[in-house]
Formats: sequence, structure tokens, C-alpha cells
Amino acid sequence: MNYSINCVMSREMKKLCVILVILAMPSVALAWPWSQDMMNQPSIKPQEGVMTPFPSRSVPVMGIPTKVANRDEAKTLVNPIMATAESIKKGRTLFRIYCSACHGLAGKADSPISPKIGAIDLTDDYVQKSLTEGWLWGTISFGSYVMPAYGVPNEQGGSNDLTVEERWHVVNFVKTGMLVEAKEADEAAAAAATVKSIDWPVK
Repeated sequence: MNYSINCVMSREMKKLCVILVILAMPSVALAWPWSQDMMNQPSIKPQEGVMTPFPSRSVPVMGIPTKVANRDEAKTLVNPIMATAESIKKGRTLFRIYCSACHGLAGKADSPISPKIGAIDLTDDYVQKSLTEGWLWGTISFGSYVMPAYGVPNEQGGSNDLTVEERWHVVNFVKTGMLVEAKEADEAAAAAATVKSIDWPVK
């Protein structure tokens, strides 16, 4: 008797299990694969569909991108930023952050490592009279044989620490503010030497 009851109960349990499995199958099918449920939601994926056009006259957050491919192409570029006192001040600050370690605070290549890497004196006539502003901007952007790039990283490394506009501010400082500071420094040194050479009377 008990055996018959157990058999009946066993058959009923099997039926119940089968029914539960059948009912659960749609849920399993709709949830597969479970790990991608959040990804496959109704939303626009990156690079999917037609990109919404930018507003007219908009500028990227990092400023206007570099439009030349190398330093040679930059040689004939015209500086779009006037060498105002504000621009020169910005360029001076950036120069002291990024350039003074090799070129010296005054650009005279008098830092401890200047002679070791062959850094040139930026107040020399070669730089001030022979090199164009575009060439200097290109050198800052793409680097040179030893100098790293500060605008467009290349196979030698470098970074994009300075925006297009910031590089022009540095050029303005090198071409305008640096000579003024060098002249003032020379005059101050000469005045100090003159005062020191005077045979002051002893009271």
C-alpha cells in the first residue's frame, strides 16, 4: 500500500517538475546570455548610427587641432596670436614649466643639463632672426632630435601637454618677451658690477 502511494507521489512530483521546467524555459531563453543583459538594452552604442553634427562654429574642448603633419610643414605658419602682454605672460609661465629645465629660466641654455643635451641659447641671433615663428611652433609641437614633442606624440614619444594656442604663447615669449628679459637682466648685472667696482669711501 505504502509502495503504491509512494509511486503515485513520485509520478506527481515528476509531472510537477516537468511543468515547472516547461514554464521556466521562456525565461531562460529570453535571458540568454545572462552576462549581456545590461549591454543589450534599447540604447545607442558608441559609434552606432549617424553621428549628430556639431553646432556651427564649435571648437573641440582641447582647442583647434594641429593641422600640419611635421615641423617642416609648420615653418611657414603665421602666428595667429598677437604678442600682447597677456600672451607673453602666459608663454613665460608655460616656458618655465616645460622648457626651462633644458633651456634655462632665461632661455640662455645655462641650466645644469643644457650642455649635456646640446640645448641651444634661445636668445641667440640664429633663433631670433633665422628661425620663423612657425618653425619654433613646429619644434614645440613635434620635437626635434633630442627635444620631446609637446603637442603631437610620435615614435620618439612626447606628449600633447600644450594646446595649439599655448604653443603660440610660448613662441611669443621666446620671440618677444625673452629678449626683453635678457636685456633687463644684462643691464641689472652691469649695474651691479659697476656698483661693486666703485671704491666707496670708508667712513
